[in-house]
Amino acid sequence: MSVGVRLNQVLARTLQPRRPLTVSQWCDEHMWLSSKGSSKPGRWVTDRNPPLREPMDNMSVRSPVHDQVCMFPIQFGKSQLATNAIAYWMDYAPAPIMYALPGEASFNKWINQKLNPMIEVCAAVRRALSSTASRDSANQRAFKDFAGGQLYVEHMGSPQRLKSTTVKYLGVDEIDEAPQQLSTGDDPVKMLDGRTSSFPTTYKRLYISTPGIAGLSRIARLYEKSDQRRYHVPCPHCGHYQALQWSGLVWSPDVKHAWYACAECGVAIDEHHKPDMIAAGRWVAGNPDSEIRGYTINCLYYQFGLGPRWLDLVREWLDAQNDPAALKTFINDRLAETWEDPSMRAVKHNVIADRAEPYRLRTAPLGVLAITVGVDTQDNRLAVHIVGWGRGMAAWTLDYVELPGDPAEEAVWLSLTDLLNRPIERADGVLLRPLAVAIDAGGHRTEAVKHYVRQRLVTRPMCIFGAIPNNAPILSKGKLADVTWRGRTDKRGITIYHVGTVAAKHYLYSRLSADAERQPEARLVHFSDELPPEFFPGLVSEIYNPVKNRFEKRVVRNEPLDGWVYAYAATHHPEVRLHRYTKADWDRLDERLLAGAAAGSDSRGTSPAGAATAPVSTEGSDSRGTSTPLAAKPRRRRGIDTREGWGL
Repeated sequence: MSVGVRLNQVLARTLQPRRPLTVSQWCDEHMWLSSKGSSKPGRWVTDRNPPLREPMDNMSVRSPVHDQVCMFPIQFGKSQLATNAIAYWMDYAPAPIMYALPGEASFNKWINQKLNPMIEVCAAVRRALSSTASRDSANQRAFKDFAGGQLYVEHMGSPQRLKSTTVKYLGVDEIDEAPQQLSTGDDPVKMLDGRTSSFPTTYKRLYISTPGIAGLSRIARLYEKSDQRRYHVPCPHCGHYQALQWSGLVWSPDVKHAWYACAECGVAIDEHHKPDMIAAGRWVAGNPDSEIRGYTINCLYYQFGLGPRWLDLVREWLDAQNDPAALKTFINDRLAETWEDPSMRAVKHNVIADRAEPYRLRTAPLGVLAITVGVDTQDNRLAVHIVGWGRGMAAWTLDYVELPGDPAEEAVWLSLTDLLNRPIERADGVLLRPLAVAIDAGGHRTEAVKHYVRQRLVTRPMCIFGAIPNNAPILSKGKLADVTWRGRTDKRGITIYHVGTVAAKHYLYSRLSADAERQPEARLVHFSDELPPEFFPGLVSEIYNPVKNRFEKRVVRNEPLDGWVYAYAATHHPEVRLHRYTKADWDRLDERLLAGAAAGSDSRGTSPAGAATAPVSTEGSDSRGTSTPLAAKPRRRRGIDTREGWGL
């Protein structure tokens, strides 16, 4: 094409009066669907899926809507909605456009299956492009130059890809799959929002996604802020308008018939009524005062030929029962609702805070018989969680302290030593000291933690790492990490332990959930009402994802949770093993503590004057494999007194 012809086309498009067109009108005239990305290739017809008309038209140049949220199920056309809007903007309302996807895989897939096929079959978009030559700099894989604007396709895995670009139109696909935080500490969605700041009165932002886990889902949070529109359809029998819900679907015992029960008249609505109902439907706002447009719909609205039938969905639902991962997929992908683990429904930070009990921090209630400590190391502080344990592994948070300071410097470790070497007094006067201290050595603080553990300034310090396998045990077998000058393993050196954080968090959450129905004296996990308010959100700051079989962090800090997990792992120390205690073991420990208090000694078996008493070892085990406290003499090995490692 000559330069003159191209210039004439641009001038013609510039001078020609534009008819006022909405996105749906433009698409009905110009948009075609490719067989590479659609089950119904050919000309686009909005009436085939009427619920998409209003969300599409909100992206029109004359629409007053600036921000729109679409929480849709799979196979409902949410990606096509965005593709249609992009084609409309490129041809009818040109300006800089950015389309962002969560990762590189989805980025490549969208270009190959949506963008390139759309350009191939849509002549209006091809005419708008500056070039369609594959080797032209104006037609790169993730960048398209067109008359009046550019299209940037980016993924949210790299902060560099989200910076230094100014756009008028922003589309964000599958926002729930976006990383919560980039390597720079930035929120990728907030970075994207800032790309439109140069167009304060004319920008358009479109967020589309299926939802994910309750409490973590970005699209669900945005929808809650929106005007919360749902698609209402009329009953073919009584005319009552209602939003179809999964709870209204009914099926026969043999799963051969399925119908919808009208919420008003109760008459069965057969699926063959669905096309007419949807054609007569309308979007109804649940929160009309919001300036953000929000839309959600579910799988019951699939048109014939564009998704599974009601009966197929029922069978899919029944097959997913007793399979948390499959059930989560159905609820997210088909119902467009957030997934919440049943065990998490009773584990809300405000509910747990309401269960806080009136005991003072650093004063152990009578049920406490032993203490362990978990220390979470951060770049500028140590978060110390002190937990008391009693019969049945009942747990009491006795203190939660954040010690400020860089772990690379000695001052914060001196503060930790001072904190942990001060005994905690029980309500009856018994003095308790920690039996083991688990210190997180992950990240770039590893050597500082190892150095502290080598000094053995507190009882049984443990250098721990989070285990990589999701099915790892609570505490792995220790592995010696130091070597002698001869290059051999140093048996007197530091021992590394790995903590199965997934199993430990399941343990905590299941107990917190069970405590919801118990009286205070029967609860398994206790908290003081003197704990700071931010402690409780941090304790339940992660949510289990059954698909990935791991816990995922919310936006709040999670140090209280990690500290509790590490303190629980410390109970599994090979010289402690509280989790293996029988009733007889707890009885003997209780008797020893009372006897020690009567003799004026603390729980480590050392009198105030420093005279040594017989320590107790838990290394022995009875015939059932459970640990049994046995009286033992202090051992000496190669001139090193190991008494410190024995006393309970």
